[in-house]
Amino acid sequence: MRFALFLCLCLALMPTEAQAEEAGWIDLFNGRDLQGWTRRGGEAEYRVEKGAIVGSTVLDTSNTFLCTDRDYGDFTLELEFKVDPDLNSGVQIRSHVYDREKTAMIGGKTRVKPAGTVYGYQVEIDPSDRAWTGGIYDESRRGWLVDLSRDEAARKAFKAGAWNHFRIEARGSSIKTWVNGVLAADLYDGMTASGFIGLQVHSVGTDEERKGIETRWRNIRIKPYE
Repeated sequence: MRFALFLCLCLALMPTEAQAEEAGWIDLFNGRDLQGWTRRGGEAEYRVEKGAIVGSTVLDTSNTFLCTDRDYGDFTLELEFKVDPDLNSGVQIRSHVYDREKTAMIGGKTRVKPAGTVYGYQVEIDPSDRAWTGGIYDESRRGWLVDLSRDEAARKAFKAGAWNHFRIEARGSSIKTWVNGVLAADLYDGMTASGFIGLQVHSVGTDEERKGIETRWRNIRIKPYE
């Protein structure tokens, strides 16, 4: 009888699978201000509104990124995002900034990137008809690594005009992404092992009609691994 009671007590104290999953998470955004984040690249504007980070386009500036002050290597990252239908966006992982002018071959074309340009893996947010949200683009370095041209299920996972959920896992050379629970990208690439997380507001050139359009992110959390 005593053994049975002891066994029941041990089982009650053991963490459940759900509890184990929740352990180790760190909030990257406190819901109030941009503490722990720094703007890099261009001059797009970021603010906090109703518990979300809001990025707004500014005319005649380059791609802009709100970046974590800390670097991360192996991790699981989760967040929610909502994007204007006319604005391409993305989430940088394991990313860096060029400290001097750099020439990169992107999509078969030579591009000159000035010092201060953000580069690295980007998990795409693509509200266009192409619907490559969750694909992986190597920002300002190599271009597309995983597109969704042959993955209809992943393309259909994104919900236009609504809040969507990303889960991004980076472990060693493996990078995987999920959009609203649907696997989108499964990449093996060992070029960069660590770097900052960044929230992109894409450049819009000088198009007055696209001035001030927005992307929103909220509930941003990360589980780092040793």
